[in-house]
Amino acid sequence: MNVCVFCSSSDAVDGDYRAVAEEMGRLLGAGGHTMGVAARAARAAGARVIGVLPEFMNRPGVANPDCDELELARDMRERKARMMSLSEAFVALPGGFGTLEGLSETITQRQFEFIRGPVVAVNAAGFYDHLAAFFERFYADNFAKPAFRATCPFVASPAEAMEYILGYSPPPPTSKWYRPTG
Repeated sequence: MNVCVFCSSSDAVDGDYRAVAEEMGRLLGAGGHTMGVAARAARAAGARVIGVLPEFMNRPGVANPDCDELELARDMRERKARMMSLSEAFVALPGGFGTLEGLSETITQRQFEFIRGPVVAVNAAGFYDHLAAFFERFYADNFAKPAFRATCPFVASPAEAMEYILGYSPPPPTSKWYRPTG
């Protein structure tokens, strides 16, 4: 299975977050899955690693040397679209704005059924607690239907994310739209 992992590329993050990315990579590699991030651990565990990088980032120290294949995209939008087209499942680890953007767009794509695969966020150390609460506000205030909670569950660990992905079956289609009340 091709799994897209959104996560931080920063070396400045706490070691516990790097350990979560390494664990995700090991689990993906041990399962023979293909991925594009958390590459070192995944490759060491046997995964084939595909990187998708915007051309402006293709320079030493940025381009990941652990990729079996590196595709260049014109920009970040093309990069994300390519990552989505290559992937059958999506995992968000703790990360910054790019991770949040990737997760948000993937949830939206899943909501409209442009992608059918699982989307899951690893809430390591409570990283996504505030985002999960924010999503609850969407449901409470009718910006999103409560049925869409299942679009992106928050789990505690990479092992739980893999369990979710491997056991996933798409929920029945739910219309995004509320019916007019008046």
